[in-house]
Amino acid sequence: MTSKPITHVATTDIKDMMAPGDQRRMDLPGFDEEFVDFPHYIIRITERIWHDRQVEKCLDWYSEDCAIHTMAGDISGAQTVVDNTWATLKAFPDRRLDADNVIWSDEGDGAFYSSHLITSKMTNEGPSDFGPVTGKQIRIQTIADCLCKDNRVIEEWLVRDNLAAVQQLGFDADRVAKSQAQADKVNSFSLIDFHEANRNAIGQGPQADERATEAVQIAAKALRASFSHTTLDVLQDVYDYRVGAQYPGDTSLYGPDQIQNWASSFLQAFPDLVVSVDHAAEIPYLGEARDVALRWSARGTHSGAGQYGAPNEAPIYMLGVTQFRIINGRVREQVTIWDDLALRRQIATARY
Repeated sequence: MTSKPITHVATTDIKDMMAPGDQRRMDLPGFDEEFVDFPHYIIRITERIWHDRQVEKCLDWYSEDCAIHTMAGDISGAQTVVDNTWATLKAFPDRRLDADNVIWSDEGDGAFYSSHLITSKMTNEGPSDFGPVTGKQIRIQTIADCLCKDNRVIEEWLVRDNLAAVQQLGFDADRVAKSQAQADKVNSFSLIDFHEANRNAIGQGPQADERATEAVQIAAKALRASFSHTTLDVLQDVYDYRVGAQYPGDTSLYGPDQIQNWASSFLQAFPDLVVSVDHAAEIPYLGEARDVALRWSARGTHSGAGQYGAPNEAPIYMLGVTQFRIINGRVREQVTIWDDLALRRQIATARY
Protein backbone atom coordinates (compact mmCIF):
# COMPACT_ATOMS: atom_id res chain seq x y z
CA MET A 1 0.00 0.00 0.00
CA THR A 2 1.40 3.39 -1.00
CA SER A 3 2.19 6.06 1.56
CA LYS A 4 0.23 8.68 -0.39
CA PRO A 5 -2.79 9.99 1.53
CA ILE A 6 -6.33 9.17 0.47
CA THR A 7 -7.65 11.73 -2.01
CA HIS A 8 -9.06 14.82 -0.32
CA VAL A 9 -11.35 16.37 -2.90
CA ALA A 10 -11.75 19.80 -1.29
CA THR A 11 -8.02 20.53 -1.42
CA THR A 12 -6.86 18.62 -4.54
CA ASP A 13 -6.71 19.99 -8.08
CA ILE A 14 -8.95 18.16 -10.55
CA LYS A 15 -5.95 17.37 -12.79
CA ASP A 16 -4.29 15.55 -9.91
CA MET A 17 -7.49 13.69 -9.12
CA MET A 18 -7.76 12.54 -12.73
CA ALA A 19 -4.12 11.34 -12.80
CA PRO A 20 -3.42 10.03 -9.28
CA GLY A 21 -1.06 7.24 -10.34
CA ASP A 22 -1.80 3.54 -10.38
CA GLN A 23 -1.16 2.47 -6.81
CA ARG A 24 -3.98 1.76 -4.39
CA ARG A 25 -4.15 4.08 -1.38
CA MET A 26 -6.75 2.01 0.49
CA ASP A 27 -8.40 -1.38 0.32
CA LEU A 28 -11.19 -1.34 -2.26
CA PRO A 29 -12.40 -4.94 -2.56
CA GLY A 30 -14.54 -5.47 -5.66
CA PHE A 31 -13.63 -2.11 -7.29
CA ASP A 32 -11.75 -1.78 -10.59
CA GLU A 33 -7.98 -1.41 -10.28
CA GLU A 34 -8.00 2.02 -11.97
CA PHE A 35 -9.49 3.57 -8.82
CA VAL A 36 -6.79 4.34 -6.26
CA ASP A 37 -9.23 5.09 -3.44
CA PHE A 38 -12.94 5.61 -2.88
CA PRO A 39 -13.05 9.41 -3.37
CA HIS A 40 -11.19 8.91 -6.66
CA TYR A 41 -13.88 6.41 -7.72
CA ILE A 42 -16.63 8.95 -7.09
CA ILE A 43 -14.85 11.80 -8.89
CA ARG A 44 -13.68 9.66 -11.82
CA ILE A 45 -17.05 8.12 -12.68
CA THR A 46 -18.72 11.54 -12.40
CA GLU A 47 -16.15 13.04 -14.79
CA ARG A 48 -16.62 10.26 -17.31
CA ILE A 49 -20.42 10.30 -17.22
CA TRP A 50 -20.99 14.05 -17.26
CA HIS A 51 -17.87 15.72 -18.69
CA ASP A 52 -16.72 13.01 -21.11
CA ARG A 53 -20.41 12.31 -21.95
CA GLN A 54 -19.91 8.56 -21.54
CA VAL A 55 -23.47 8.34 -20.25
CA GLU A 56 -23.91 4.65 -21.10
CA LYS A 57 -21.18 3.87 -18.55
CA CYS A 58 -23.92 4.30 -15.95
CA LEU A 59 -24.86 0.73 -16.86
CA ASP A 60 -21.47 -0.34 -15.50
CA TRP A 61 -21.44 1.91 -12.44
CA TYR A 62 -25.05 1.66 -11.23
CA SER A 63 -26.72 -1.58 -10.21
CA GLU A 64 -29.71 -2.79 -12.20
CA ASP A 65 -32.02 -2.24 -9.23
CA CYS A 66 -30.35 0.86 -7.76
CA ALA A 67 -32.92 3.01 -5.93
CA ILE A 68 -32.43 6.78 -6.24
CA HIS A 69 -34.38 8.73 -3.62
CA THR A 70 -35.44 12.33 -4.17
CA MET A 71 -38.08 14.61 -2.68
CA ALA A 72 -39.87 14.52 -6.04
CA GLY A 73 -40.16 10.71 -5.91
CA ASP A 74 -37.91 7.71 -6.47
CA ILE A 75 -36.48 6.21 -9.61
CA SER A 76 -34.89 2.79 -9.99
CA GLY A 77 -32.25 1.10 -12.11
CA ALA A 78 -29.15 1.93 -14.14
CA GLN A 79 -31.06 2.31 -17.42
CA THR A 80 -33.32 4.93 -15.84
CA VAL A 81 -30.20 6.82 -14.72
CA VAL A 82 -28.96 6.75 -18.33
CA ASP A 83 -32.31 7.99 -19.69
CA ASN A 84 -32.59 10.79 -17.11
CA THR A 85 -28.99 11.91 -17.71
CA TRP A 86 -29.58 12.23 -21.46
CA ALA A 87 -32.84 14.11 -20.80
CA THR A 88 -31.01 16.57 -18.55
CA LEU A 89 -28.28 17.09 -21.15
CA LYS A 90 -30.91 17.74 -23.81
CA ALA A 91 -32.22 20.65 -21.72
CA PHE A 92 -28.77 21.76 -20.48
CA PRO A 93 -26.20 20.44 -23.00
CA ASP A 94 -23.19 22.21 -21.44
CA ARG A 95 -23.96 21.16 -17.89
CA ARG A 96 -20.95 20.51 -15.66
CA LEU A 97 -20.70 18.73 -12.33
CA ASP A 98 -17.68 20.25 -10.59
CA ALA A 99 -16.69 18.62 -7.32
CA ASP A 100 -16.47 20.85 -4.26
CA ASN A 101 -16.05 18.02 -1.74
CA VAL A 102 -16.54 14.32 -1.12
CA ILE A 103 -17.11 13.33 2.51
CA TRP A 104 -17.15 9.56 2.84
CA SER A 105 -17.34 6.61 5.21
CA ASP A 106 -16.45 2.93 5.23
CA GLU A 107 -19.71 1.05 5.84
CA GLY A 108 -18.03 -2.33 6.30
CA ASP A 109 -18.40 -5.55 4.27
CA GLY A 110 -16.85 -3.86 1.23
CA ALA A 111 -19.41 -1.03 1.09
CA PHE A 112 -18.59 2.69 1.08
CA TYR A 113 -20.75 5.79 1.37
CA SER A 114 -20.05 9.17 -0.23
CA SER A 115 -21.57 12.61 0.16
CA HIS A 116 -20.59 14.50 -3.00
CA LEU A 117 -21.05 18.28 -3.02
CA ILE A 118 -21.32 19.57 -6.58
CA THR A 119 -21.58 22.96 -8.28
CA SER A 120 -23.22 22.89 -11.72
CA LYS A 121 -22.98 25.62 -14.33
CA MET A 122 -25.22 25.21 -17.40
CA THR A 123 -27.20 26.93 -20.14
CA ASN A 124 -30.86 26.17 -20.78
CA GLU A 125 -31.11 25.27 -24.47
CA GLY A 126 -34.07 22.89 -24.41
CA PRO A 127 -37.41 22.46 -22.59
CA SER A 128 -36.95 21.28 -19.00
CA ASP A 129 -39.09 20.03 -16.13
CA PHE A 130 -39.35 23.67 -15.07
CA GLY A 131 -40.69 25.20 -18.29
CA PRO A 132 -39.86 26.28 -21.86
CA VAL A 133 -36.42 27.21 -23.17
CA THR A 134 -35.01 30.42 -21.71
CA GLY A 135 -31.43 30.47 -23.03
CA LYS A 136 -30.29 31.57 -19.56
CA GLN A 137 -27.12 30.48 -17.83
CA ILE A 138 -27.60 29.23 -14.27
CA ARG A 139 -25.50 27.86 -11.41
CA ILE A 140 -26.82 25.54 -8.71
CA GLN A 141 -25.56 23.19 -6.01
CA THR A 142 -26.32 19.50 -5.57
CA ILE A 143 -25.35 16.86 -3.04
CA ALA A 144 -25.42 13.22 -4.13
CA ASP A 145 -25.12 10.68 -1.32
CA CYS A 146 -24.22 7.27 -2.74
CA LEU A 147 -23.90 3.83 -1.17
CA CYS A 148 -21.42 1.86 -3.27
CA LYS A 149 -20.25 -1.73 -3.38
CA ASP A 150 -18.45 -3.91 -5.94
CA ASN A 151 -17.74 -0.99 -8.27
CA ARG A 152 -21.38 0.12 -8.42
CA VAL A 153 -23.72 2.63 -6.84
CA ILE A 154 -26.36 0.47 -5.20
CA GLU A 155 -28.45 3.24 -3.58
CA GLU A 156 -28.48 7.03 -3.88
CA TRP A 157 -30.05 9.99 -2.07
CA LEU A 158 -30.08 13.02 -4.36
CA VAL A 159 -30.77 16.61 -3.28
CA ARG A 160 -30.60 19.52 -5.71
CA ASP A 161 -31.33 23.21 -5.25
CA ASN A 162 -34.15 23.23 -7.81
CA LEU A 163 -35.54 26.41 -6.25
CA ALA A 164 -32.39 28.26 -7.31
CA ALA A 165 -32.65 26.72 -10.80
CA VAL A 166 -36.25 27.87 -11.26
CA GLN A 167 -35.53 31.36 -9.95
CA GLN A 168 -32.45 31.83 -12.14
CA LEU A 169 -34.37 30.63 -15.19
CA GLY A 170 -36.86 33.41 -14.48
CA PHE A 171 -39.85 31.29 -13.48
CA ASP A 172 -42.12 31.67 -10.46
CA ALA A 173 -41.44 28.72 -8.15
CA ASP A 174 -44.96 28.47 -6.75
CA ARG A 175 -46.47 28.50 -10.24
CA VAL A 176 -44.11 25.74 -11.36
CA ALA A 177 -44.97 23.71 -8.24
CA LYS A 178 -48.68 24.24 -8.88
CA SER A 179 -48.30 23.10 -12.49
CA GLN A 180 -46.44 19.97 -11.37
CA ALA A 181 -49.08 19.20 -8.73
CA GLN A 182 -51.86 19.59 -11.29
CA ALA A 183 -50.00 17.28 -13.70
CA ASP A 184 -49.67 14.76 -10.84
CA LYS A 185 -53.42 14.87 -10.35
CA VAL A 186 -54.04 14.16 -14.04
CA ASN A 187 -51.67 11.19 -13.75
CA SER A 188 -53.32 9.95 -10.52
CA PHE A 189 -50.14 10.55 -8.54
CA SER A 190 -49.78 12.34 -5.21
CA LEU A 191 -46.37 13.33 -3.89
CA ILE A 192 -47.86 13.48 -0.40
CA ASP A 193 -49.24 9.94 -0.70
CA PHE A 194 -45.91 8.74 -2.06
CA HIS A 195 -44.00 10.05 0.94
CA GLU A 196 -46.63 8.82 3.38
CA ALA A 197 -46.36 5.32 1.87
CA ASN A 198 -42.58 5.44 2.27
CA ARG A 199 -42.59 6.97 5.74
CA ASN A 200 -39.54 6.23 7.89
CA ALA A 201 -39.50 6.44 11.66
CA ILE A 202 -38.45 9.83 13.02
CA GLY A 203 -35.50 9.64 15.34
CA GLN A 204 -31.73 9.53 15.13
CA GLY A 205 -30.70 6.85 12.67
CA PRO A 206 -28.33 4.05 13.70
CA GLN A 207 -25.57 5.25 11.37
CA ALA A 208 -25.52 8.60 13.16
CA ASP A 209 -25.42 6.88 16.56
CA GLU A 210 -22.55 4.63 15.54
CA ARG A 211 -20.50 7.62 14.35
CA ALA A 212 -21.26 9.96 17.24
CA THR A 213 -17.77 11.46 17.35
CA GLU A 214 -17.30 14.92 18.77
CA ALA A 215 -17.46 16.50 15.31
CA VAL A 216 -20.63 14.58 14.38
CA GLN A 217 -22.24 15.60 17.67
CA ILE A 218 -21.43 19.25 16.98
CA ALA A 219 -22.84 18.96 13.47
CA ALA A 220 -26.03 17.22 14.66
CA LYS A 221 -26.53 19.84 17.37
CA ALA A 222 -26.09 22.62 14.81
CA LEU A 223 -28.50 20.97 12.38
CA ARG A 224 -31.25 20.61 14.97
CA ALA A 225 -30.64 24.11 16.32
CA SER A 226 -30.95 25.57 12.82
CA PHE A 227 -34.41 24.01 12.48
CA SER A 228 -35.75 25.12 15.85
CA HIS A 229 -36.89 28.21 17.72
CA THR A 230 -33.74 28.42 19.82
CA THR A 231 -31.83 31.19 21.54
CA LEU A 232 -28.89 32.98 20.00
CA ASP A 233 -26.74 31.67 22.88
CA VAL A 234 -27.37 28.08 21.77
CA LEU A 235 -26.51 28.92 18.16
CA GLN A 236 -23.35 30.73 19.23
CA ASP A 237 -22.34 27.60 21.14
CA VAL A 238 -22.17 25.54 17.93
CA TYR A 239 -21.63 28.18 15.22
CA ASP A 240 -18.53 30.33 14.82
CA TYR A 241 -19.40 34.03 14.73
CA ARG A 242 -18.01 34.06 11.15
CA VAL A 243 -20.03 31.08 9.98
CA GLY A 244 -21.12 31.08 6.36
CA ALA A 245 -24.32 29.11 5.76
CA GLN A 246 -26.06 28.30 2.49
CA TYR A 247 -29.68 27.22 2.06
CA PRO A 248 -31.97 26.54 -0.94
CA GLY A 249 -32.83 29.37 -3.29
CA ASP A 250 -29.14 30.32 -3.40
CA THR A 251 -29.59 31.79 0.09
CA SER A 252 -26.32 32.87 1.70
CA LEU A 253 -26.15 33.76 5.40
CA TYR A 254 -23.38 35.03 7.65
CA GLY A 255 -23.28 34.64 11.41
CA PRO A 256 -25.48 32.86 13.98
CA ASP A 257 -27.88 35.81 14.07
CA GLN A 258 -28.78 35.44 10.39
CA ILE A 259 -29.23 31.68 10.84
CA GLN A 260 -31.59 32.41 13.75
CA ASN A 261 -33.60 34.84 11.61
CA TRP A 262 -33.76 32.30 8.78
CA ALA A 263 -34.95 29.53 11.15
CA SER A 264 -37.62 31.76 12.67
CA SER A 265 -39.02 32.60 9.24
CA PHE A 266 -38.94 29.00 7.98
CA LEU A 267 -40.56 27.56 11.11
CA GLN A 268 -43.46 29.99 10.90
CA ALA A 269 -44.74 27.77 8.09
CA PHE A 270 -43.88 24.42 9.74
CA PRO A 271 -44.01 24.92 13.53
CA ASP A 272 -44.17 21.17 14.26
CA LEU A 273 -41.16 20.19 12.13
CA VAL A 274 -39.21 17.17 13.44
CA VAL A 275 -35.76 16.40 12.04
CA SER A 276 -34.12 12.95 11.97
CA VAL A 277 -30.39 12.42 11.39
CA ASP A 278 -30.23 9.36 9.14
CA HIS A 279 -26.55 9.05 8.22
CA ALA A 280 -23.25 10.62 9.24
CA ALA A 281 -19.83 10.66 7.60
CA GLU A 282 -16.67 12.48 8.67
CA ILE A 283 -13.21 13.13 7.26
CA PRO A 284 -10.30 15.40 8.29
CA TYR A 285 -9.91 18.76 6.59
CA LEU A 286 -6.70 20.69 7.32
CA GLY A 287 -4.95 20.22 10.62
CA GLU A 288 -7.50 19.54 13.35
CA ALA A 289 -10.53 20.70 11.33
CA ARG A 290 -13.20 18.19 10.33
CA ASP A 291 -15.66 17.91 7.45
CA VAL A 292 -18.96 16.25 8.38
CA ALA A 293 -21.88 15.24 6.16
CA LEU A 294 -25.30 14.54 7.67
CA ARG A 295 -28.12 13.11 5.61
CA TRP A 296 -31.39 13.95 7.31
CA SER A 297 -35.14 13.83 6.86
CA ALA A 298 -37.91 15.92 8.35
CA ARG A 299 -41.68 15.81 8.66
CA GLY A 300 -44.14 18.46 9.62
CA THR A 301 -47.34 20.24 8.69
CA HIS A 302 -47.86 23.45 6.73
CA SER A 303 -49.90 24.93 9.54
CA GLY A 304 -48.51 28.46 9.72
CA ALA A 305 -48.39 31.51 7.49
CA GLY A 306 -45.15 32.63 5.88
CA GLN A 307 -43.08 32.30 2.75
CA TYR A 308 -45.07 29.26 1.52
CA GLY A 309 -48.42 31.03 1.41
CA ALA A 310 -51.56 30.56 3.48
CA PRO A 311 -51.45 27.46 5.72
CA ASN A 312 -53.39 24.46 4.41
CA GLU A 313 -52.38 21.67 6.86
CA ALA A 314 -50.46 19.83 4.14
CA PRO A 315 -48.22 17.10 5.57
CA ILE A 316 -44.71 17.65 4.26
CA TYR A 317 -41.60 15.50 3.97
CA MET A 318 -38.07 16.81 3.46
CA LEU A 319 -34.97 14.90 2.38
CA GLY A 320 -31.85 16.95 2.99
CA VAL A 321 -28.09 16.78 3.26
CA THR A 322 -25.90 19.24 5.14
CA GLN A 323 -22.13 19.43 4.90
CA PHE A 324 -20.28 21.13 7.74
CA ARG A 325 -16.74 22.35 8.19
CA ILE A 326 -15.88 22.35 11.88
CA ILE A 327 -12.92 24.35 13.14
CA ASN A 328 -11.99 24.65 16.83
CA GLY A 329 -15.20 22.97 17.96
CA ARG A 330 -17.63 25.20 16.03
CA VAL A 331 -19.19 25.18 12.58
CA ARG A 332 -17.33 27.61 10.30
CA GLU A 333 -19.06 26.65 7.01
CA GLN A 334 -22.35 24.93 6.27
CA VAL A 335 -24.10 23.95 3.02
CA THR A 336 -27.67 22.69 3.40
CA ILE A 337 -29.59 21.43 0.38
CA TRP A 338 -33.06 20.07 -0.15
CA ASP A 339 -35.44 20.33 -3.10
CA ASP A 340 -37.59 23.28 -2.06
CA LEU A 341 -39.55 23.07 -5.32
CA ALA A 342 -40.72 19.58 -4.30
CA LEU A 343 -41.63 20.98 -0.89
CA ARG A 344 -43.84 23.59 -2.58
CA ARG A 345 -45.26 20.86 -4.82
CA GLN A 346 -46.44 18.95 -1.72
CA ILE A 347 -48.17 22.07 -0.44
CA ALA A 348 -49.74 22.63 -3.86
CA THR A 349 -50.85 18.97 -3.98
CA ALA A 350 -52.95 19.49 -0.85
CA ARG A 351 -54.59 22.53 -2.48
CA TYR A 352 -55.47 20.84 -5.76
